[in-house]
Amino acid sequence: MEKKRNTFTGSIGFIIAAAASAVGLGNIWRFPYLAARDGGGLFLLIYLILALTFGYTLLTTEIAIGRKTKQSPLTAYGKLHKKAGFLGILACVVPMIILPYYCVIGGWVVKYLMDFATGAASNTAREGYFTAFISGTASPIVMMLIFLSLTMAVVICGVEKGIEKFSKFIMPALLLLVIIIAVYSLTLSHEGEGGTVRTGLQGLKILLIPDLSTISLSKILATTVDAMGQLFYSLSVAMGIMIAYGSYMQDETDLTKSVGQIEIFDTGIAFLAGVMIIPAVYVFMGSEGMEASGPGLMFISLPRVFQKMGPVGAVMGGLFFAMVLFAALTSSVSILEAIVSSFMDGLHIGRKKAVAIEGVIAAAIGVIVCLGYNRLYFEFTLPNGAIAQILDIMDYISNNLLMPIVSIGTCILAGWVLKPDFIIGEACKNGERFGRKGMYVAMLRFIAPVLLFVLLLQAFGIIG
Repeated sequence: MEKKRNTFTGSIGFIIAAAASAVGLGNIWRFPYLAARDGGGLFLLIYLILALTFGYTLLTTEIAIGRKTKQSPLTAYGKLHKKAGFLGILACVVPMIILPYYCVIGGWVVKYLMDFATGAASNTAREGYFTAFISGTASPIVMMLIFLSLTMAVVICGVEKGIEKFSKFIMPALLLLVIIIAVYSLTLSHEGEGGTVRTGLQGLKILLIPDLSTISLSKILATTVDAMGQLFYSLSVAMGIMIAYGSYMQDETDLTKSVGQIEIFDTGIAFLAGVMIIPAVYVFMGSEGMEASGPGLMFISLPRVFQKMGPVGAVMGGLFFAMVLFAALTSSVSILEAIVSSFMDGLHIGRKKAVAIEGVIAAAIGVIVCLGYNRLYFEFTLPNGAIAQILDIMDYISNNLLMPIVSIGTCILAGWVLKPDFIIGEACKNGERFGRKGMYVAMLRFIAPVLLFVLLLQAFGIIG
């Protein structure tokens, strides 16, 4: 058992690790789709406003709780208030639900990267290739285990030598790849049917310029809900991650400044993902091609786009899936760390044993998720109307139900039981200035709980 709690080496180490956690698959396969669907510039504007208010509040609160208590998510809430221990349990359960299916998706990324790296890129663009792969029995399980093993290898090395060192290497590489692909995407052009030429810059306009032709109050409200949901899932809040990372944060680090820099990283990568994907899809598939999101966008639509690019498409596709693998790994590492830190604090065991226990649990559940597309296949209608398999049900329970509940509980605990000055005092313990105090208090006590409740209503299908 570790007698002294590990810490990040400094503010840079913390910021890069936390930003790496926030940058995941949601930035790449959901942000561009929502931006294109919700009017481009309008979505970006609302997303930015929410990042500076809603996102800032949740990030600051969770990181401050972690640094104040020096505890994992499982034990931090109970240390703050004896009746808040249930929130710690939920905050530990969330990443335990997410990790297995995240590793399954990570395995899909490994498979596609291997296809592009071995000269089999053309296979990925074939009709039904993705469905045939995930409905297979052995291959998805093997790929899932490879991805899980990579994740475990980083976490088992610890906070400084594992997570921080890995993040400092991966994040610059990820950022470089995103920029290269985004710039290339803007240079594309393609002559479609009827001789119409579509260019990457035209696709960029769809992302940047608000579509005022369909503007209305209901449109603004729907876009706000979409942007809030995307931001909520993107920032790694309500998963215990930021509490765990906050507990490794040195007391001398400027907390509020760090939160602002995490927001910039996360929002910047999400925007670059839009620049990377929307112009390319628009050039080769038109406006209709941008209707895909999630796995359909990444594993079906984009491979076809790369194929239409010709020989250079195999190279760009390889770079793209390398970048996606980096993003997926940084997030899965943080998810596993939230669980491992909870096991270490709650069960009083060492890091290696905690990683091994969760590795076995995640592998077993991951196998079940993989079999959910073949031998255990079924269809279930969720309360929000979506048709789901095992992976979708787990995602719905963790992201749509438990995460808003954890965050609502956190807002009530910090805003009404402990009072906002408790968090503000921790954030400013070294004499730092808390620049958004009025906004933070209003958001923590009143606005954020209402917004989170709206997300719950959306999950239950009460609002669209």
